Amino acid sequence: MARILIVEDEKKIARFLELELKHEGYEVDTAFDGRSGLNTALETNPDLLILDLMLPELSGIEVCRRLRHTSDLPIIMLTAKDDVSDKVMGLDMGADDYVTKPFAIEELLARIRVALKKRRAGVQAAPEQEDHILTAGCLSIDTASWQVRVKGELVSLTRKEFDTLRYLMEHRGTAVTRDQIMNEVWGYDFIGDSNIVDVYIRYLRHKIDDHYGIKTIHTIRSVGYLFEYEEE
Repeated sequence: MARILIVEDEKKIARFLELELKHEGYEVDTAFDGRSGLNTALETNPDLLILDLMLPELSGIEVCRRLRHTSDLPIIMLTAKDDVSDKVMGLDMGADDYVTKPFAIEELLARIRVALKKRRAGVQAAPEQEDHILTAGCLSIDTASWQVRVKGELVSLTRKEFDTLRYLMEHRGTAVTRDQIMNEVWGYDFIGDSNIVDVYIRYLRHKIDDHYGIKTIHTIRSVGYLFEYEEE
């Protein structure tokens, strides 16, 4: 059974999560500040991390940023703020998902199952992966090395920006909805706040389309987005 680390400074919440997760059969470790949580994550190498955003010693954002230098473990961030900018910041630092307090434990458990399933599928699929280069005009992405190049130049993208671009390129010529992007990129049926997709599309357009004078991501009114390469 998977091992889960909880990093949460509110001890009642941490204890509640610990009991619920153990009841589901998971092995559980807990830490109550960011620095202890970071050290525990590095020492025990858990299968998944539940990480509060607001922590003493080190913030959840900083813990996430440091872990991403050496680890790809799934990170679900807990936040008391229902604000898109906080969610985007956490995702940009490498979090895989987020849950806003107060939350239903059933929802969190479902997201844990999805995150663990995606990680297992990724590990199993990695040795079989061959066709990992996607190209469109002067744009190419390497899904094995997580590199994006435009006109030969390396473009720096966050993990979620990369995943969003890859999904759109894999469905080139097909209009996809915001809900489809949320479900496939974030890995769960997302309810509400789908405008976070618009935020990431805006980032991609700024870094790629606007910067290199090309057109790749088209808005399809009342539907969503479509990837089709055009020279401007």
